[in-house]
Amino acid sequence: MFELSREHEEFRRSVREFAEAEVAPHAARWDREHHFPVETVQKMGALGLFGLTAPEEYGGAGLAGEDGGFTSLCLAIEELGRVDQSMGITLEAAVGLGINPVLTFGTEEQRSTWLPDLVAGRRLAGFGLTEPGAGSDAGATRTRAVLDGDEWVVDGAKQFITNSGSAITSLVTVTARTGEREDGRPEISTIMVPAGTPGFTAEKAYDKLGWHASDTHPLSFEGCRVPEANLLGTRGRGYAQFLATLDDGRVAIAALAVGCIQACLDMSLAYAGERQTFGGPIGRKQGVAFQVADLEVMLHTSRLLTYRAAAMKDAIDAGRGVSTAEFKQAAAVAKLHTTESAVTATRIATQVFGGYGFMEEYPVARFYRDAKVLEIGEGTSEVQRMLIARGLGLPVE
Repeated sequence: MFELSREHEEFRRSVREFAEAEVAPHAARWDREHHFPVETVQKMGALGLFGLTAPEEYGGAGLAGEDGGFTSLCLAIEELGRVDQSMGITLEAAVGLGINPVLTFGTEEQRSTWLPDLVAGRRLAGFGLTEPGAGSDAGATRTRAVLDGDEWVVDGAKQFITNSGSAITSLVTVTARTGEREDGRPEISTIMVPAGTPGFTAEKAYDKLGWHASDTHPLSFEGCRVPEANLLGTRGRGYAQFLATLDDGRVAIAALAVGCIQACLDMSLAYAGERQTFGGPIGRKQGVAFQVADLEVMLHTSRLLTYRAAAMKDAIDAGRGVSTAEFKQAAAVAKLHTTESAVTATRIATQVFGGYGFMEEYPVARFYRDAKVLEIGEGTSEVQRMLIARGLGLPVE
């Protein structure tokens, strides 16, 4: 049986206490006002949540694979997501898409320049992959970066980019065409563009279905010049580098979904015991009780798949006999099952609440709106099925 360590359970409790004290009382208002709470995000940084997987030399906790650093990150995302999915995705994207690419592929100068503030939660970074006509299809990327002397000139547009236009955003790393390969395919590289660079604009924030307290913008680049040294990693390997970060991100999104399912179970169980009809609580009715039982099953299967994958990631980092292929398969399975279960869980919870579930004054409505994007972000359910099938040896396109 998979079990968390005593240290992990203690860490979970500390994050839960923070989430219940600093996030839960304000989540409904932030959602209603579409407010990104910078001060709370920076409190998350002071708690060390952004630096769980970063080395001590950059201000991180220095938790190596042996210490279960990635599992700790997933626990933090789950506990934040249990009270507010927006704060959960803020942490997930800040680490997985903001910090990790710089940490993994950056030069020492790039790391020492950007990571201390990002790891401390004083600043945030985003990653610009998706475009109006491109995402998983790298060949459709239209954003271009042309080397002019010792500067890259970036032109193009990105969309649905998290943590990209907040008051504390320091940079966005973007994928761009930087040339053409010998086989005619585009050469895709990643380039870091600091916030405030002339020609870089974070457009008006999206009016989203959910995640209202998360910072998400379309981005535009018009003659945007950055130093040649802002190339992140190897030229022409930008898309491959980004794909390498997605496996971790899929497990982290699964953890966010686990938090959502836990919230649905907690709310439904409490309501089923309190709501009175026909002289007794609705929880005594099999129609309701069985739905709550289904939530319990979803929670356990989702949590086990997620933390098994997280443990595999920590094992890889520690050099302990887990292959990358095994981890990729486990990450896709966890992401697919857990996010689809979260969407189902919010539907069930809303049904348990009946008419009240349709009212914004009840948190269940917010979780219902927030859940759908879990099946889309960092690889859609369709992409996960494709990856799983390929992992089984099927030549699926």
